[in-house]
Formats: sequence, C-alpha cells, structure tokens
Amino acid sequence: MIIFPAIDLKDGQCVRLIQGRAEDKTVYSKDPAAMAAKFQEQGAQFLHIVDLDGAFTGKPANIASIESIAKAITIPFQVGGGLRTKESIEILLACGAARVIVGTKAVKSAEFMKDIIRDFGPERIVLGLDARNGMVAIEGWVETVPLSALEFGRQMYELGIRTVVYTDISRDGLLEGPNFLATEELAKNTGLKVIASGGVTQISDLKKLKALESSGVIGAIIGKAIYDGKLDLREALQAVRA
Repeated sequence: MIIFPAIDLKDGQCVRLIQGRAEDKTVYSKDPAAMAAKFQEQGAQFLHIVDLDGAFTGKPANIASIESIAKAITIPFQVGGGLRTKESIEILLACGAARVIVGTKAVKSAEFMKDIIRDFGPERIVLGLDARNGMVAIEGWVETVPLSALEFGRQMYELGIRTVVYTDISRDGLLEGPNFLATEELAKNTGLKVIASGGVTQISDLKKLKALESSGVIGAIIGKAIYDGKLDLREALQAVRA
C-alpha cells in the first residue's frame, strides 16, 4: 500500500481547502518544492499534487510550482486539476509528472478518455472520481451530475482505466476518517485499483484501508492530517509496511 502525501497548489502556495471550498483556505507553505523535498526525506515514495486553480479554471495554472517540485525530488508524483485537453496533459508530463489525473473531462467525454489512454498509455492516466452522497461531482466539486460513482467507475474500467483516485467530498479536510464502505465497494464492483483520498486522520484509518488491499485498495492520499501534525508521515509509512 502506498501513502501519497498531498500538495495542493493555489496561487503558487501549498494550501488545504475544506470540502473544496476556495474560501476555506489554509496556507501551509509558500515553498511547495521545499515541502515536496521534505516529504521525500521522510520516506515518501510517491507524491500527489493538485492544481486547485486549474480545477476551478479548467486548465493548468501552477506550472512553475510543479516544475520546481520536479527539480526538487527524485520520487515520482501524480498531478490533477483542470486537465481538460490533451495539450494540458502533455505539458504536465513534460514537467516531470509520472502520471496525470483526469476527472471532469472523463465525465463529459468518453471519447477523450479513449484517445488519451491510446496516446499516453493506461499507466500514465488515472481517473479522478469525486463523489458527493454517492454521485459524481465535477468542476472542482461545484457541480454534481446524475451518475453514480459505481456506474462511472465501471464505464471507465471498460475504456481501459485501471487506477482511480477516489474522494468522498463529505470527508475531505474534516479529519473524520475515510468512507471505508464506499471505497471498498468501488474497488470490489469496478475492477479498478483504488487510491483513497479524503479524511485519513490516524494510523487506525490506514490500517483499515490496508485491510482492504485484497479488494483492490492500493493507496491513501493524506494532506491535512500531516500538515496539522495529527499524523506523522514516518509513522504512517511504517504502519502500512508492517
């Protein structure tokens, strides 16, 4: 099981939002590259980066910060937020991203997903599936569409997607623990390898997710709990390796 420390970028800074609300912003660092290097030094094997400005505007907006992160670390990282065109994906891969996460555009165009899977390969394209009350949310979580997370996951698996970052919006940034049931159901019922995002607060949360590995849960993204000092990254990494 892989732990992905999260770096959320807004205006070139490392921030966290509560449930995706831009007005509920906490700035944790003005130097995202230094934060990335710190996570690597603590033992992280993979980073998760979100371009929040990109998620709201529909195109990458923190390229300089992402490039600086790439130069500061040697471990791989994945990037999501506002990837609606093939050109945007090419830009981020050229910046050094190991893979990119596509969410809103995946909901809106199955043909787009077919094209980028063909062009870049399934190992470089990850589905970003955000859900509110079991239904898919898009456009930086602003809009909910009449499509269940499970059905959408099945559709994407049929197209060739193999990995998904799953976020239960109701848990994000609240330090209340992930939605274990929904995470397990997504893995079991779609065939996708699931990276859980949102709500991980303590070692016990990670142990519960690790127990779901046989169902297809392969990782967890942790943000606010690390930044607020509620979870030590080194201890978290040790716990999932045990």
